[in-house]
Amino acid sequence: QVHVVESGGGSVQAGGSLTLSCVVSGYIYGNYYIGWFRQGKGNEREGVAAFKRGGESTLYADSVKGRFTVSHDNAVNTLYLLMTRLKPEDTARYYCAAGGYGLDWSEYKYRGQGTQVTVSS
Repeated sequence: QVHVVESGGGSVQAGGSLTLSCVVSGYIYGNYYIGWFRQGKGNEREGVAAFKRGGESTLYADSVKGRFTVSHDNAVNTLYLLMTRLKPEDTARYYCAAGGYGLDWSEYKYRGQGTQVTVSS
């Protein structure tokens, strides 16, 4: 059974940084993506960044390119999202998901419960 657990959310001032972590336990067959998604109040859920296991490639939404960096530590099965130069519009609940492709939430089979990020101006 696969479990996805996020951590690292919190409150930060605009311009600050925060790192989210996502631990994926259990076996997922083949090469797949682990992704970060977010949903702000009144907004649809959007893909933020994704990392391809096996291929070591990354994807980013245009809104976070140059500010967010996704990385993966194979030894501890953990995906990280380093968020820098945070803006108030980055405020959202951030979700991690595994076993999917690209930045489409509906493609992901295994999903976490999310962690809240709040950026104040």
